[in-house]
Amino acid sequence: MAGQTDPHVSLFSPEEVEFMAEDELVEIVPNMNMEPLNFIAGDFGRFIPQIPIQVPLWLAVALKRRGKCTFRPPGWLSVDNLTQVLEAEREPQSKFQALPFSYVEIARLLFDHARDDIPDMYMVRSLVEDIRDVRLHKLENNLGTFLGTSAVKMENVSAMEVNLVRPFARRALEAFYKHDKPEVVADRNTRSSRQPREANDEPRRPLRQR
Repeated sequence: MAGQTDPHVSLFSPEEVEFMAEDELVEIVPNMNMEPLNFIAGDFGRFIPQIPIQVPLWLAVALKRRGKCTFRPPGWLSVDNLTQVLEAEREPQSKFQALPFSYVEIARLLFDHARDDIPDMYMVRSLVEDIRDVRLHKLENNLGTFLGTSAVKMENVSAMEVNLVRPFARRALEAFYKHDKPEVVADRNTRSSRQPREANDEPRRPLRQR
């Protein structure tokens, strides 16, 4: 797929997709007593030692870096669940399995900043990578049967996958539209090419004297 080899083809860079994923809520266990924190995105806290609380991922990472909390990994990020998802993804003609919209970015951030809080971290990371590869292969196969329609619907596709497929789908839909209705496209191009000339034919107003 073009988006995999050329990051400029995608609408967002991987860093931008990861930045948007940092607003996802995760559960942490504070080890300090602190009053609520007030941000533009909302108020989070109060923080009480050993009492789990949900905060945005970006805040959880910041607290973890300062040794103020531990992560409580989400239920989907376990060896048993990921093994089931991988087996289901590998079944012929299977649909995309339900995973968080930003599962790749969330997992990557947890692997980078909270590996000591994830049981069987290396196995979990391997399963996430396998799931990502299988889903990308399935996505490529689905695009091979792409038909000219007014919309494309794929359920349970993640943020990273949407970012890869969106440019291709948009160009394909435009190509189908031009092929099906060439007279409409020709008329649109004619009108757009006329507009600058019509604007240039207007008389120029004299500059105002200072």
